[in-house]
Amino acid sequence: MNEAREALERVFGFASFRPGQEEILEAVFAGENILAVMPTGSGKSLCYQLPAIVRKGLTIVVSPLIALMRDQVQQLQVRGIAAAALNSSNSGEDNAAIEAGLRRNCYRLVYVAPERLVRPDTPALLSEAGANVFAIDEAHCVSQWGHDFRPEYLGLAQAAQAIGNLQLIAVTATADAPTRADIAGKLFSAQPRVFVRSFDRPNIHLAMRRKANATRQIETMIARHKRQSGIVYCGSRKGVEKLAETLSGKGIPALAYHAGIEAGLRSVRQDEFLRNDGTVIVATIAFGMGIDKPNVRFVCHADLPQSIEAYYQEIGRAGRDGLPADTLTLFSDSDIRLRERQISDSVAPQDRKRIEKRKLNALIALCESPRCRRQTLLAAFGEASKPCGNCDICDGKWPLFSGAIPAQKIMSAIRRTSGRFFPGHLANLLVGQASDAIRRHGHDLLPTFGVGKEFNPAEWRSIFYQLHAADLIAQDPEDRDRWIITGTGRAVLSGEAPLTLRGDITLSSVRKAAVRQSLDEIEVAQARDSVLPREAFAPVKPGILAPPLTARQNSLFVALKAKRLEIARKQKLAAFVVFHDSVLVEMALVRPKTGEELLLIPGVGPAKAARFGAIFLAVIANHGDDS
Repeated sequence: MNEAREALERVFGFASFRPGQEEILEAVFAGENILAVMPTGSGKSLCYQLPAIVRKGLTIVVSPLIALMRDQVQQLQVRGIAAAALNSSNSGEDNAAIEAGLRRNCYRLVYVAPERLVRPDTPALLSEAGANVFAIDEAHCVSQWGHDFRPEYLGLAQAAQAIGNLQLIAVTATADAPTRADIAGKLFSAQPRVFVRSFDRPNIHLAMRRKANATRQIETMIARHKRQSGIVYCGSRKGVEKLAETLSGKGIPALAYHAGIEAGLRSVRQDEFLRNDGTVIVATIAFGMGIDKPNVRFVCHADLPQSIEAYYQEIGRAGRDGLPADTLTLFSDSDIRLRERQISDSVAPQDRKRIEKRKLNALIALCESPRCRRQTLLAAFGEASKPCGNCDICDGKWPLFSGAIPAQKIMSAIRRTSGRFFPGHLANLLVGQASDAIRRHGHDLLPTFGVGKEFNPAEWRSIFYQLHAADLIAQDPEDRDRWIITGTGRAVLSGEAPLTLRGDITLSSVRKAAVRQSLDEIEVAQARDSVLPREAFAPVKPGILAPPLTARQNSLFVALKAKRLEIARKQKLAAFVVFHDSVLVEMALVRPKTGEELLLIPGVGPAKAARFGAIFLAVIANHGDDS
């Protein structure tokens, strides 16, 4: 560990580890097999890169995307680390040269696509090259319970056995308990040491809205982030093409990206996004996994994501540098019905369908939540937290109303229907809409039929999911097709506890229900006001909050970014491979005058200081003093 700490500062330019890294590295150096679940931007890759630097032998890194391999190899090479990537994007001559280098023990790390690794000749080559560590990035891809299952990952355990005598390090940002168990069973011959860090990303602002005019809502978000990079996810290829064309027509540098676009053009567009600031990628979920661009300032969803895990993974592509980032998710009842239909119509086994349905319900509950978004999101991953002060609920933008009576009506309807019916059916029951299903089950004869005409069906569905998000109702853990009332819900049902619910900004029924600030709402508002405002969340590095830049400091920051872009284009690098935005912010704040002072900035390190330091010091010197 002493050598690792020295290499951390010498190679990567950091004086201390990020939260969670040190205990994982201690286990790695002890020779243990590891499964680490750490949020995006928390430094997962360091957990296998740093041991590769300070120990003998070769570390194999399995990565699902060629672009991710290329970026990580570039960053390592810029820092003076011998690394290479074996993949189909290389020329035959390049791969032959890398294979020859492996036989001569020239590399510390080699990145390999899973498809190449399962070829019979590759394990033999890697064994000959002295491989002793097998690192699997995006390890959730091996699990059928994960949100991004990749069949080619199923051959990794056999490939590792063929290479022989390997320490296994599997890392991912997104894996709930069932997914972690599945990863452990598929990759490891014995139970690994499991580390699960907090899923929280406090620098990311969370916001959700019902669709009104989706294009206009997204344009508003983009306008708040002029000349900054962002990702807009759409649910279909047609939606991607249409939105990208509309945005481009309004002067926004927007590029379409989906699996139907020719592979070479996709690669060109991905490179443009990675290397330039200000580009907006409009994409399906085909884009993004493993994208290592740290200064993505916003992520929008024009349509409801696939699941709570997919949502977490996709918004996690924003703000990886620790600086503030925005998200906006748009949803509608038609989105929800489409996703429900996709699940029910799929050929997946019933167990899989039930899990997909549960994850969808968790996502809908997040969309409809009456409480802090981050509390609701983290609760879906089994993590408790306080109100965050950095979401649209904590911002106080939503109208609140006393919701005990509507909650009692829904819970009464759940009880009278044995918990076997889902939100749409219960909404029809409460508004008195005698659908075929209502009549077939005799629910038009229940006392609760028609007792909720103060809200429309869409609003009742929203209230249902708010009760789910607030843990008043839940799916029976032993029977996922049945809804139950929790202990918290029973207290509200009996009138022993108050309840605050959230109306929709656009819903007329909120006004019709005579929304008022009840005593419990005032308590919520007071709690919200006691939380740090969003502006407080601007961590440049762990534990340190950046003060706002003055006009002169911001001018220097812009000049430093321009110089970084110039260097990146000349050397055909992604801009962040030169320096992250957070490093440039620190340069603008500290204004180093010498190489020694530059080395004190976290994230610089000797290799980058030697390669780029004089250039950036000249920009600072020529910019004049801050006053």
